[in-house]
Amino acid sequence: QVQLVESGGGLVQAGGSLKLSCAASGGTFSSYTMGWFRQAPGKEREFVAAIGGRFGRTGYADSVKGRFTISRDNVKNTVYLQMNSLKPEDTAVYYCAARNSILVLTTGNEYPYWGQGTQVTVSS
Repeated sequence: QVQLVESGGGLVQAGGSLKLSCAASGGTFSSYTMGWFRQAPGKEREFVAAIGGRFGRTGYADSVKGRFTISRDNVKNTVYLQMNSLKPEDTAVYYCAARNSILVLTTGNEYPYWGQGTQVTVSS
């Protein structure tokens, strides 16, 4: 069983930056694909970014490409999401997810393990 705990959310002005962290425990972290998803009020959950296990391949949603960067520290068992040039439409609860894989997985249903989420609010 894998446990995931997100942190780093908060309130930021448009154009600002935030760095989210997701600490994992209970599995072989380096073997896991880690994903970030978000859900805004009244909207469906959507894929943000993912980083594959073992080789660390990355993938991004078009809406965040060039602004967000996903990375991982396999010693600290932590995945990060650096978010720059934030926009009000980035406001959402951000969730971390994990699956034993080397693929860049972009669909939420492919991930069996989820964190509790962290709120990101971008003011205009």
